[in-house]
Amino acid sequence: MYKPKILVVEDDPAITNLIRTTLDTQEYQYHTAKNGAEALLDAVSYNPDVIILDLGLPDMDGVEIIHKVRGWSMVPIIVVSARSEDQDKVEALDAGADDYLTKPFSIDELLARLRVALRRSRAEEGASQTQSSIYRNGGIAIDYAAGCVYMEGNEVHLTPIEYKLLCVLAKNTGKVLTHNYILKEVWGSVLASDTPSLRVFMATLRKKIEKNPSDPKYIQTHIGVGYRMIRQ
Repeated sequence: MYKPKILVVEDDPAITNLIRTTLDTQEYQYHTAKNGAEALLDAVSYNPDVIILDLGLPDMDGVEIIHKVRGWSMVPIIVVSARSEDQDKVEALDAGADDYLTKPFSIDELLARLRVALRRSRAEEGASQTQSSIYRNGGIAIDYAAGCVYMEGNEVHLTPIEYKLLCVLAKNTGKVLTHNYILKEVWGSVLASDTPSLRVFMATLRKKIEKNPSDPKYIQTHIGVGYRMIRQ
């Protein structure tokens, strides 16, 4: 029976030992790293199923590690950090973390979140193996292979940015995506100065796919937060 592999990135020996003991009791495989450089190397060589990551590492910030890992992998990342401010949580989640647990933490809660991450990862892996190259939601159809978009059967001509925006929203249908997340996915940047550009492109995209852009059916605005593709 396959035992999931967990990469534990933590520089506090006491916390590391606590997590290792916990993983031993559940018969998980695990590997530990005490700094960012080791973590990035192990993320490639160990090929973990989940990464448990502290943010306050001696050589680099954990958020930087999340950004780097997300450049090539969608492995679930659970942040376990002493940073409890909402801004710290938002920054880590925007960077691509899947979950955030604040120290001191409950062992039972860590294990529960670990199980959730593993279930989600297995479900997404199974879905990706059977996923069609065609996305459909109401009257919208996206042919990812051809890079074409259709609305009620008619092809819609989008700019490259509009197409990327639509794909990011479509692949996260039902989820509220923050401005920063969308900016990172589409422009590779999270500069606040780019937010007005995002609003402009979102407005032009709506004009092309919504019958009534002022009362959108597909792309919902969450004021001050971001946007969501509504499942039809």
